[in-house]
Amino acid sequence: MKDIRDAILAGQFTDVGGLEVPEHYQGVTVRAEDADMFEGLTTKEKDPRKSLRVEDVPVPELGPGEALVAVMASAINYNTVWTSIFEPVSTFSFLKRYGKLSPLAKRHDLPYHVVGSDLAGVVVRTGPGVNSWKPGDQVVAHCLSVELESPDGHSDTMMDPEQRIWGFETNFGGLAELALVKSNQLMPKPDHLTWEEAASPGLVNSTAYRQLVSKNGADMKQGDVVLIWGASGGLGSYATQFALNGGATPICVVSSEEKAQICRDMGAELVIDRNAEGYKFWKDETTQDPKEWKRLGAKIRELTGGEDPDIVFEHPGRETFGASVYVTRKGGQIVTCASTSGYMHEFDNRYLWMNLKRIVGSHFANYREAYEANRLVAKGMIHPTLSRVYPLTETGQAANDVKQNLHQGKVGVLALAPEEGLGVTNPEKREKHLSGINRFRGV
Repeated sequence: MKDIRDAILAGQFTDVGGLEVPEHYQGVTVRAEDADMFEGLTTKEKDPRKSLRVEDVPVPELGPGEALVAVMASAINYNTVWTSIFEPVSTFSFLKRYGKLSPLAKRHDLPYHVVGSDLAGVVVRTGPGVNSWKPGDQVVAHCLSVELESPDGHSDTMMDPEQRIWGFETNFGGLAELALVKSNQLMPKPDHLTWEEAASPGLVNSTAYRQLVSKNGADMKQGDVVLIWGASGGLGSYATQFALNGGATPICVVSSEEKAQICRDMGAELVIDRNAEGYKFWKDETTQDPKEWKRLGAKIRELTGGEDPDIVFEHPGRETFGASVYVTRKGGQIVTCASTSGYMHEFDNRYLWMNLKRIVGSHFANYREAYEANRLVAKGMIHPTLSRVYPLTETGQAANDVKQNLHQGKVGVLALAPEEGLGVTNPEKREKHLSGINRFRGV
């Protein structure tokens, strides 16, 4: 790996394809033998630092339509947290199911799982049938893995029955020195960003784009009022930027004054600090408090001059969903993904059915949506929200930061890149957008 890394660091990208690929590489893994290690513990007690390992693993066989990428940097998403604590199920069940699909897919069914659903790096090998990409190309990858052998996925690839999230429901993910991807996951690396900056938007930026902007999600329009939970976090920070860019009015819900200031720095004017306001949407584990929903709704109307949200950008799930349904305007929509506070949502259906509201499920993005989201980053219209970067050896700590909500925006991980700040090939463009790029750094 040293020769490949050195060629990339020297800017000798065209030489990469002629270098030997090693038999093994370093990857962040969970192991099947550890799947029961947290048995009997609550979710809060489960620690990613105990399950995530960095170890040498064999380089997988390269198949048709695939590419092997030297990973310079990656990032942490909540799916890596779920993988690390084996919730809601062990991801080895995903790998086993995928392995039954074909002899080629059988490669993924292993006693270890190389995790991670983001990367920025350089193509080192391509398999048969790959024509659009070649060794030496500087790329980022989105995390949609599809087979497209069914008609269902050909109008929207997210509807493919064999749709999976790479690095979560497949093996050989991006938290590693090498990653195996399908070639239709690749996109050009934004040339004004460092490796770690370019790696960080992938999953969350594409997810927020489909959820809020795409016709497959909320189909946001100019003038819409958009309530965004966790507006300074991984997903919410991109939703806030999309709302501002698209002529909508974001109402940013955060949990501290520090996070509120980040939203104001992005250009948002309407911000709710839920901790300062003391919202308690649940009286206890089983009982919600509708008075708190109404209090939130009154606060929103106070900020907007009497308007309710046209769209609620939902991802916390159980903790907030009842309030989200209540505060949405008549005929509005709640667009939901992730459910990081719990999957079992409860709400009062009277406020949904009698007011003609809609709940829209949204999951990642198709290639077109991911490409458009990345294109906006490349044009400097959407900026990465990277706040902190760890080395590959400290991925467990990085994942724990995300699990404990100790982070802002995205947490990056260096793989082959020996330090931060490398990989920029368009310094002039970078200079124009430097304040936006660095908005989350060190916060």
